[in-house]
Amino acid sequence: MRRAPEALAVALREVDARRLRRRRVVAAPVRAEIEALAPDPRAAAPPVLAIDGRRYVNFCSNDYLGLATHPALAAAMADCARLQGAGAGASHLVSGHGPEHEALERELAEFTGRERALLFSTGYMANLGVAVALADRDDLVLGDRLNHASLVDAALLARTRHSLRYAHGDAAAARAALATHAATSPAAGALMLTDGVFSMDGDLAPLPALAAAAREHGAWLVVDDAHGLGTLGPGGGGSVAHFGLGADDVPVLVGTLGKAFGSFGAFVAGSAELIEWLVQRARTYIYTTALPQPVAAATRAALRLVVTESWRREKLEQLVGRFRSLAIARGLPLLDSPTAIQPVIFGAESAALEASEALRAAGFWVGAIRPPTVPPGTARLRITLSAAHREADVDALVDALAMAWARHAPPSVAGRALR
Repeated sequence: MRRAPEALAVALREVDARRLRRRRVVAAPVRAEIEALAPDPRAAAPPVLAIDGRRYVNFCSNDYLGLATHPALAAAMADCARLQGAGAGASHLVSGHGPEHEALERELAEFTGRERALLFSTGYMANLGVAVALADRDDLVLGDRLNHASLVDAALLARTRHSLRYAHGDAAAARAALATHAATSPAAGALMLTDGVFSMDGDLAPLPALAAAAREHGAWLVVDDAHGLGTLGPGGGGSVAHFGLGADDVPVLVGTLGKAFGSFGAFVAGSAELIEWLVQRARTYIYTTALPQPVAAATRAALRLVVTESWRREKLEQLVGRFRSLAIARGLPLLDSPTAIQPVIFGAESAALEASEALRAAGFWVGAIRPPTVPPGTARLRITLSAAHREADVDALVDALAMAWARHAPPSVAGRALR
Protein backbone atom coordinates (compact mmCIF):
# COMPACT_ATOMS: atom_id res chain seq x y z
CA MET A 1 0.00 0.00 0.00
CA ARG A 2 1.31 3.42 -0.95
CA ARG A 3 1.63 6.09 1.70
CA ALA A 4 -1.03 8.42 0.35
CA PRO A 5 -3.57 10.59 2.20
CA GLU A 6 -6.58 8.56 1.07
CA ALA A 7 -5.05 5.08 0.72
CA LEU A 8 -6.11 3.77 4.13
CA ALA A 9 -9.51 5.44 3.99
CA VAL A 10 -10.21 3.88 0.57
CA ALA A 11 -9.08 0.48 1.77
CA LEU A 12 -11.31 0.69 4.84
CA ARG A 13 -14.30 1.70 2.73
CA GLU A 14 -13.73 -1.40 0.60
CA VAL A 15 -13.71 -3.53 3.75
CA ASP A 16 -16.98 -1.90 4.83
CA ALA A 17 -18.55 -2.47 1.42
CA ARG A 18 -17.87 -6.19 1.74
CA ARG A 19 -19.19 -6.20 5.35
CA LEU A 20 -15.88 -7.55 6.59
CA ARG A 21 -14.81 -4.86 9.05
CA ARG A 22 -13.84 -6.25 12.44
CA ARG A 23 -14.98 -4.25 15.45
CA ARG A 24 -14.08 -4.39 19.12
CA VAL A 25 -16.51 -4.03 21.98
CA VAL A 26 -15.79 -3.35 25.63
CA ALA A 27 -17.02 -6.51 27.34
CA ALA A 28 -16.72 -7.19 31.07
CA PRO A 29 -17.79 -10.21 33.11
CA VAL A 30 -20.73 -9.32 35.30
CA ARG A 31 -19.17 -8.99 38.74
CA ALA A 32 -22.37 -9.90 40.59
CA GLU A 33 -22.41 -13.28 38.86
CA ILE A 34 -18.87 -14.01 40.00
CA GLU A 35 -19.44 -12.86 43.56
CA ALA A 36 -22.57 -14.99 43.81
CA LEU A 37 -20.49 -18.17 43.56
CA ALA A 38 -21.39 -20.51 46.40
CA PRO A 39 -18.69 -22.27 48.40
CA ASP A 40 -19.70 -25.39 46.47
CA PRO A 41 -16.49 -26.45 44.64
CA ARG A 42 -18.59 -27.45 41.64
CA ALA A 43 -19.94 -23.93 41.21
CA ALA A 44 -18.97 -21.91 38.15
CA ALA A 45 -19.82 -18.30 37.40
CA PRO A 46 -22.26 -18.10 34.49
CA PRO A 47 -20.54 -16.60 31.41
CA VAL A 48 -22.50 -13.34 31.42
CA LEU A 49 -21.04 -10.20 29.83
CA ALA A 50 -21.95 -6.56 30.27
CA ILE A 51 -21.71 -4.69 26.95
CA ASP A 52 -23.07 -1.18 26.45
CA GLY A 53 -25.18 -1.46 29.59
CA ARG A 54 -26.85 -4.75 28.65
CA ARG A 55 -26.22 -8.32 29.78
CA TYR A 56 -25.55 -11.16 27.38
CA VAL A 57 -24.91 -14.86 27.84
CA ASN A 58 -21.57 -15.41 26.16
CA PHE A 59 -21.50 -18.29 23.68
CA CYS A 60 -18.34 -17.38 21.77
CA SER A 61 -15.49 -17.43 24.29
CA ASN A 62 -12.78 -20.09 24.55
CA ASP A 63 -13.15 -20.37 28.34
CA TYR A 64 -14.17 -24.01 27.92
CA LEU A 65 -13.91 -25.08 31.57
CA GLY A 66 -15.17 -21.86 33.13
CA LEU A 67 -11.84 -21.08 34.83
CA ALA A 68 -11.18 -17.53 33.59
CA THR A 69 -13.15 -16.00 36.47
CA HIS A 70 -12.38 -18.69 39.05
CA PRO A 71 -11.47 -17.17 42.45
CA ALA A 72 -8.48 -19.50 42.84
CA LEU A 73 -6.83 -18.08 39.74
CA ALA A 74 -7.47 -14.50 40.82
CA ALA A 75 -6.10 -15.19 44.29
CA ALA A 76 -2.98 -16.88 42.97
CA MET A 77 -2.33 -13.97 40.61
CA ALA A 78 -2.84 -11.34 43.32
CA ASP A 79 -0.70 -13.17 45.89
CA CYS A 80 2.15 -13.59 43.41
CA ALA A 81 1.96 -9.96 42.31
CA ARG A 82 2.36 -8.83 45.91
CA LEU A 83 5.49 -10.96 46.28
CA GLN A 84 7.07 -10.88 42.82
CA GLY A 85 5.69 -7.71 41.24
CA ALA A 86 3.53 -7.21 38.16
CA GLY A 87 6.05 -7.77 35.37
CA ALA A 88 9.08 -9.93 34.61
CA GLY A 89 11.22 -6.96 33.63
CA ALA A 90 13.36 -8.84 31.13
CA SER A 91 13.48 -11.83 28.82
CA HIS A 92 13.81 -15.36 30.20
CA LEU A 93 17.48 -15.52 29.21
CA VAL A 94 18.46 -12.23 30.85
CA SER A 95 16.85 -11.96 34.29
CA GLY A 96 13.13 -12.47 33.68
CA HIS A 97 12.85 -16.21 34.41
CA GLY A 98 11.40 -16.60 37.90
CA PRO A 99 10.39 -19.39 40.26
CA GLU A 100 6.77 -19.40 39.07
CA HIS A 101 7.91 -19.87 35.47
CA GLU A 102 10.21 -22.71 36.47
CA ALA A 103 7.52 -24.45 38.52
CA LEU A 104 4.89 -24.09 35.79
CA GLU A 105 7.22 -25.53 33.15
CA ARG A 106 7.88 -28.58 35.35
CA GLU A 107 4.17 -29.07 35.97
CA LEU A 108 3.24 -28.70 32.31
CA ALA A 109 5.89 -31.25 31.34
CA GLU A 110 4.41 -33.70 33.84
CA PHE A 111 0.86 -32.96 32.70
CA THR A 112 1.69 -33.61 29.05
CA GLY A 113 3.98 -36.59 29.68
CA ARG A 114 7.01 -34.87 28.16
CA GLU A 115 10.52 -34.40 29.50
CA ARG A 116 10.41 -30.62 29.45
CA ALA A 117 8.17 -27.68 28.63
CA LEU A 118 8.99 -24.12 27.61
CA LEU A 119 6.78 -21.09 28.22
CA PHE A 120 5.99 -18.61 25.46
CA SER A 121 4.06 -15.37 25.71
CA THR A 122 1.38 -16.46 23.18
CA GLY A 123 0.46 -19.46 21.10
CA TYR A 124 1.22 -17.43 17.99
CA MET A 125 4.77 -16.86 19.21
CA ALA A 126 5.18 -20.51 20.16
CA ASN A 127 4.26 -21.69 16.67
CA LEU A 128 6.51 -19.15 14.99
CA GLY A 129 9.39 -20.04 17.30
CA VAL A 130 9.08 -23.77 16.66
CA ALA A 131 8.96 -23.50 12.88
CA VAL A 132 11.85 -21.09 12.57
CA ALA A 133 14.00 -23.14 14.96
CA LEU A 134 13.36 -26.55 13.39
CA ALA A 135 13.08 -25.90 9.65
CA ASP A 136 16.23 -25.72 7.53
CA ARG A 137 16.39 -24.01 4.14
CA ASP A 138 15.85 -27.18 2.06
CA ASP A 139 13.25 -28.75 4.35
CA LEU A 140 9.59 -29.20 3.53
CA VAL A 141 7.06 -27.40 5.72
CA LEU A 142 3.67 -29.02 5.35
CA GLY A 143 0.36 -27.87 6.81
CA ASP A 144 -3.37 -28.49 6.78
CA ARG A 145 -5.37 -26.17 4.54
CA LEU A 146 -7.47 -25.01 7.52
CA ASN A 147 -4.62 -24.51 9.99
CA HIS A 148 -4.79 -21.57 12.35
CA ALA A 149 -3.25 -18.34 11.06
CA SER A 150 -0.31 -18.73 13.43
CA LEU A 151 0.64 -22.04 11.81
CA VAL A 152 0.20 -20.55 8.34
CA ASP A 153 2.47 -17.66 9.25
CA ALA A 154 4.93 -20.04 10.91
CA ALA A 155 5.29 -21.89 7.61
CA LEU A 156 5.89 -18.61 5.78
CA LEU A 157 8.43 -17.30 8.26
CA ALA A 158 10.36 -20.57 8.25
CA ARG A 159 11.61 -19.39 4.81
CA THR A 160 12.17 -22.86 3.42
CA ARG A 161 12.33 -23.60 -0.29
CA HIS A 162 9.46 -26.05 -0.03
CA SER A 163 6.11 -25.26 1.59
CA LEU A 164 2.82 -27.01 0.87
CA ARG A 165 -0.70 -27.13 2.27
CA TYR A 166 -2.70 -30.32 1.93
CA ALA A 167 -6.50 -30.62 1.74
CA HIS A 168 -8.17 -30.37 5.12
CA GLY A 169 -7.83 -33.57 7.12
CA ASP A 170 -6.33 -35.48 4.19
CA ALA A 171 -3.64 -37.61 5.81
CA ALA A 172 -3.08 -39.52 2.55
CA ALA A 173 -2.21 -36.28 0.78
CA ALA A 174 0.17 -35.34 3.59
CA ARG A 175 1.86 -38.74 3.38
CA ALA A 176 2.20 -38.41 -0.41
CA ALA A 177 3.80 -34.96 -0.08
CA LEU A 178 6.29 -36.29 2.46
CA ALA A 179 7.12 -39.23 0.20
CA THR A 180 7.68 -36.98 -2.81
CA HIS A 181 9.93 -34.67 -0.84
CA ALA A 182 11.92 -37.58 0.58
CA ALA A 183 12.44 -38.96 -2.92
CA THR A 184 13.51 -35.66 -4.48
CA SER A 185 15.45 -34.26 -1.49
CA PRO A 186 16.70 -37.27 0.48
CA ALA A 187 19.10 -35.21 2.57
CA ALA A 188 16.47 -32.70 3.68
CA GLY A 189 14.04 -32.88 6.56
CA ALA A 190 10.35 -32.10 6.91
CA LEU A 191 8.10 -30.33 9.37
CA MET A 192 4.37 -31.10 9.47
CA LEU A 193 2.14 -28.55 11.22
CA THR A 194 -1.45 -29.15 12.26
CA ASP A 195 -4.05 -28.07 14.74
CA GLY A 196 -5.25 -30.81 17.05
CA VAL A 197 -8.75 -29.31 17.10
CA PHE A 198 -9.50 -26.90 14.28
CA SER A 199 -10.61 -23.61 15.73
CA MET A 200 -13.32 -22.68 13.22
CA ASP A 201 -14.80 -26.14 12.42
CA GLY A 202 -14.27 -27.90 15.76
CA ASP A 203 -13.22 -31.18 14.15
CA LEU A 204 -10.12 -33.17 15.05
CA ALA A 205 -7.06 -33.72 12.91
CA PRO A 206 -6.43 -37.35 11.87
CA LEU A 207 -3.49 -37.51 14.26
CA PRO A 208 -2.85 -41.28 14.20
CA ALA A 209 -2.46 -41.26 10.40
CA LEU A 210 -0.40 -38.06 10.43
CA ALA A 211 1.86 -39.47 13.16
CA ALA A 212 2.40 -42.66 11.15
CA ALA A 213 3.26 -40.67 8.02
CA ALA A 214 5.66 -38.42 9.93
CA ARG A 215 7.39 -41.40 11.53
CA GLU A 216 7.70 -43.20 8.20
CA HIS A 217 9.45 -40.26 6.58
CA GLY A 218 11.42 -38.94 9.55
CA ALA A 219 9.42 -35.72 9.78
CA TRP A 220 8.72 -33.58 12.81
CA LEU A 221 5.01 -33.58 13.68
CA VAL A 222 3.97 -30.36 15.42
CA VAL A 223 0.48 -30.38 16.94
CA ASP A 224 -1.02 -27.12 18.15
CA ASP A 225 -3.58 -28.37 20.66
CA ALA A 226 -4.87 -24.98 21.71
CA HIS A 227 -8.50 -26.12 21.73
CA GLY A 228 -7.95 -29.71 22.87
CA LEU A 229 -5.80 -29.50 25.99
CA GLY A 230 -7.90 -29.49 29.13
CA THR A 231 -11.09 -30.55 27.37
CA LEU A 232 -10.37 -33.81 25.54
CA GLY A 233 -8.72 -37.10 26.38
CA PRO A 234 -7.96 -38.82 29.68
CA GLY A 235 -7.28 -36.24 32.36
CA GLY A 236 -7.71 -33.42 29.88
CA GLY A 237 -4.57 -34.45 28.01
CA GLY A 238 -6.00 -33.12 24.75
CA SER A 239 -6.43 -34.46 21.25
CA VAL A 240 -3.13 -36.34 21.36
CA ALA A 241 -4.25 -38.21 24.49
CA HIS A 242 -7.72 -38.63 22.98
CA PHE A 243 -6.17 -40.76 20.24
CA GLY A 244 -3.91 -42.64 22.66
CA LEU A 245 -0.75 -41.11 21.18
CA GLY A 246 2.41 -40.24 23.07
CA ALA A 247 5.60 -38.23 22.83
CA ASP A 248 7.14 -40.54 20.23
CA ASP A 249 4.09 -40.03 17.99
CA VAL A 250 3.87 -36.27 18.49
CA PRO A 251 7.34 -35.02 19.36
CA VAL A 252 6.35 -31.33 19.39
CA LEU A 253 3.24 -30.38 21.35
CA VAL A 254 2.11 -26.76 21.49
CA GLY A 255 -0.49 -25.68 24.02
CA THR A 256 -2.10 -22.39 24.91
CA LEU A 257 -3.10 -21.32 28.40
CA GLY A 258 -5.77 -18.73 27.60
CA LYS A 259 -8.51 -21.16 26.64
CA ALA A 260 -9.41 -24.18 28.80
CA PHE A 261 -6.87 -23.04 31.41
CA GLY A 262 -8.51 -19.61 31.70
CA SER A 263 -5.21 -17.74 31.98
CA PHE A 264 -2.76 -16.49 29.34
CA GLY A 265 0.36 -17.60 27.51
CA ALA A 266 1.49 -20.77 25.79
CA PHE A 267 4.08 -23.53 25.93
CA VAL A 268 5.90 -26.12 23.88
CA ALA A 269 6.43 -29.58 25.38
CA GLY A 270 8.80 -32.25 24.13
CA SER A 271 12.12 -33.94 24.72
CA ALA A 272 14.85 -32.29 26.78
CA GLU A 273 16.94 -31.85 23.63
CA LEU A 274 14.05 -30.22 21.72
CA ILE A 275 13.39 -27.70 24.47
CA GLU A 276 17.06 -26.88 24.84
CA TRP A 277 17.26 -26.27 21.07
CA LEU A 278 14.28 -23.91 21.28
CA VAL A 279 15.98 -22.03 24.10
CA GLN A 280 18.93 -21.53 21.79
CA ARG A 281 17.11 -20.86 18.50
CA ALA A 282 13.46 -19.83 18.98
CA ARG A 283 13.63 -16.10 18.36
CA THR A 284 10.12 -15.48 19.72
CA TYR A 285 11.31 -16.93 23.04
CA ILE A 286 14.72 -15.31 23.16
CA TYR A 287 13.90 -11.76 22.13
CA THR A 288 10.84 -10.87 24.19
CA THR A 289 9.99 -10.08 27.78
CA ALA A 290 9.00 -13.09 29.85
CA LEU A 291 5.39 -13.73 30.78
CA PRO A 292 4.56 -12.01 34.10
CA GLN A 293 5.02 -14.35 37.04
CA PRO A 294 1.51 -13.63 38.41
CA VAL A 295 0.11 -15.05 35.15
CA ALA A 296 2.21 -18.17 35.62
CA ALA A 297 0.97 -18.48 39.20
CA ALA A 298 -2.64 -18.24 38.05
CA THR A 299 -1.97 -20.89 35.41
CA ARG A 300 -0.55 -23.23 38.04
CA ALA A 301 -3.79 -22.84 39.98
CA ALA A 302 -5.75 -23.57 36.81
CA LEU A 303 -3.68 -26.65 36.07
CA ARG A 304 -4.48 -28.06 39.51
CA LEU A 305 -8.19 -27.56 38.81
CA VAL A 306 -7.94 -29.15 35.37
CA VAL A 307 -6.31 -32.21 36.92
CA THR A 308 -8.56 -32.56 39.99
CA GLU A 309 -11.96 -31.34 38.78
CA SER A 310 -12.86 -33.80 36.04
CA TRP A 311 -16.51 -32.82 36.45
CA ARG A 312 -15.80 -29.74 34.34
CA ARG A 313 -14.90 -31.88 31.32
CA GLU A 314 -17.83 -34.18 32.01
CA LYS A 315 -20.27 -31.29 32.18
CA LEU A 316 -18.83 -29.74 29.02
CA GLU A 317 -19.23 -33.02 27.16
CA GLN A 318 -22.82 -33.31 28.38
CA LEU A 319 -23.65 -29.78 27.26
CA VAL A 320 -22.09 -30.35 23.83
CA GLY A 321 -24.24 -33.45 23.43
CA ARG A 322 -27.33 -31.56 24.56
CA PHE A 323 -26.70 -28.71 22.14
CA ARG A 324 -26.15 -31.04 19.21
CA SER A 325 -29.23 -33.14 19.95
CA LEU A 326 -31.49 -30.11 20.29
CA ALA A 327 -30.01 -28.34 17.26
CA ILE A 328 -30.35 -31.37 15.00
CA ALA A 329 -33.92 -31.85 16.17
CA ARG A 330 -34.65 -28.26 15.13
CA GLY A 331 -33.13 -28.82 11.68
CA LEU A 332 -29.97 -26.79 12.22
CA PRO A 333 -27.03 -27.86 10.01
CA LEU A 334 -24.10 -28.75 12.23
CA LEU A 335 -20.61 -29.78 11.23
CA ASP A 336 -19.24 -33.09 12.46
CA SER A 337 -17.63 -31.65 15.58
CA PRO A 338 -17.41 -33.57 18.88
CA THR A 339 -15.84 -30.59 20.65
CA ALA A 340 -16.96 -27.42 22.39
CA ILE A 341 -16.73 -25.59 19.05
CA GLN A 342 -20.06 -25.89 17.22
CA PRO A 343 -20.22 -23.72 14.07
CA VAL A 344 -23.39 -23.03 12.13
CA ILE A 345 -22.55 -21.99 8.57
CA PHE A 346 -24.76 -19.34 6.97
CA GLY A 347 -22.61 -18.91 3.85
CA ALA A 348 -23.04 -15.23 3.06
CA GLU A 349 -21.40 -12.61 5.27
CA SER A 350 -24.62 -10.60 5.47
CA ALA A 351 -26.62 -13.62 6.64
CA ALA A 352 -24.12 -14.43 9.40
CA LEU A 353 -24.11 -10.81 10.58
CA GLU A 354 -27.91 -10.64 10.63
CA ALA A 355 -28.12 -13.91 12.55
CA SER A 356 -25.57 -12.62 15.07
CA GLU A 357 -27.68 -9.50 15.56
CA ALA A 358 -30.79 -11.62 16.04
CA LEU A 359 -29.09 -13.62 18.77
CA ARG A 360 -27.87 -10.42 20.38
CA ALA A 361 -31.45 -9.15 20.49
CA ALA A 362 -32.36 -12.38 22.28
CA GLY A 363 -29.62 -11.85 24.88
CA PHE A 364 -26.83 -14.04 23.47
CA TRP A 365 -23.37 -12.92 22.43
CA VAL A 366 -22.20 -14.93 19.40
CA GLY A 367 -19.88 -13.30 16.91
CA ALA A 368 -20.16 -13.70 13.14
CA ILE A 369 -17.00 -15.20 11.65
CA ARG A 370 -16.31 -14.06 8.08
CA PRO A 371 -13.52 -14.25 5.50
CA PRO A 372 -10.57 -14.15 5.62
CA THR A 373 -10.81 -15.97 8.94
CA VAL A 374 -12.83 -18.66 7.16
CA PRO A 375 -12.96 -19.50 3.44
CA PRO A 376 -15.26 -17.42 1.18
CA GLY A 377 -18.83 -18.64 1.21
CA THR A 378 -18.57 -20.18 4.70
CA ALA A 379 -19.39 -17.23 6.98
CA ARG A 380 -20.74 -18.63 10.20
CA LEU A 381 -21.72 -18.31 13.80
CA ARG A 382 -18.98 -19.97 15.85
CA ILE A 383 -20.81 -21.18 18.93
CA THR A 384 -18.70 -22.40 21.82
CA LEU A 385 -19.85 -24.25 24.91
CA SER A 386 -18.41 -23.93 28.41
CA ALA A 387 -18.71 -25.91 31.60
CA ALA A 388 -20.00 -22.65 33.09
CA HIS A 389 -23.14 -22.72 30.94
CA ARG A 390 -26.40 -24.06 32.32
CA GLU A 391 -28.73 -26.42 30.51
CA ALA A 392 -31.31 -23.65 30.40
CA ASP A 393 -28.79 -21.39 28.64
CA VAL A 394 -28.22 -24.02 25.96
CA ASP A 395 -31.94 -24.66 25.49
CA ALA A 396 -32.70 -20.96 25.09
CA LEU A 397 -29.80 -20.50 22.68
CA VAL A 398 -31.05 -23.29 20.42
CA ASP A 399 -34.52 -21.72 20.35
CA ALA A 400 -33.08 -18.34 19.34
CA LEU A 401 -30.69 -19.93 16.86
CA ALA A 402 -33.46 -21.88 15.15
CA MET A 403 -35.45 -18.69 14.66
CA ALA A 404 -32.37 -16.87 13.34
CA TRP A 405 -31.69 -19.71 10.90
CA ALA A 406 -35.26 -19.69 9.63
CA ARG A 407 -35.14 -15.96 9.00
CA HIS A 408 -31.62 -15.36 7.75
CA ALA A 409 -30.20 -18.52 6.14
CA PRO A 410 -29.86 -18.06 2.36
CA PRO A 411 -31.89 -20.54 0.26
CA SER A 412 -28.66 -22.13 -1.00
CA VAL A 413 -27.80 -23.39 2.49
CA ALA A 414 -31.20 -23.50 4.20
CA GLY A 415 -31.67 -27.15 3.31
CA ARG A 416 -28.12 -28.23 4.14
CA ALA A 417 -28.06 -31.45 6.14
CA LEU A 418 -25.76 -32.43 8.97
CA ARG A 419 -22.29 -33.31 7.75
